[in-house]
Amino acid sequence: MALWDRIKESASTMQTQLVAKKNDLKSGAFRDASMAMCALVAAADGTVDPSERQRVAQLIAGNEVLQNFPADDLRRRFEENLNRLTTDFDFGKVSVMQEIAKARKKPAEARAVIQIGIVIGGADGDFDKDEQAVVREACYALDLPPHEFDL
Repeated sequence: MALWDRIKESASTMQTQLVAKKNDLKSGAFRDASMAMCALVAAADGTVDPSERQRVAQLIAGNEVLQNFPADDLRRRFEENLNRLTTDFDFGKVSVMQEIAKARKKPAEARAVIQIGIVIGGADGDFDKDEQAVVREACYALDLPPHEFDL
């Protein structure tokens, strides 16, 4: 199977698993960690062009699991995290990782945050090494083994 097909299949599988858990993913910690993860993946290479920002914002708005939360609230949280990362990536990353770590207390939410990162990273068909690296770091922040997600 080609790499492109594996990425698409993995992102699709992750999304299916997330939808199955939708009713369990309603906490503020999950919301905050998910938006931090989306911003981290979007800025993984240290920059975010306007088209990438828009694409991730659309993915967030259209994600069935994230529809548990008001779209305007999600967008605001995503933008705040993205601004932290684009102002000073290294310093912003510390803050964003702290947001992600809030989901550590509930393993199902922690796994869902990682799955959202994989879905966002793989949405364009190229879950690149920078995106994989930040998702792997988030696994450590959430006390999850990266190999559980093939990272």
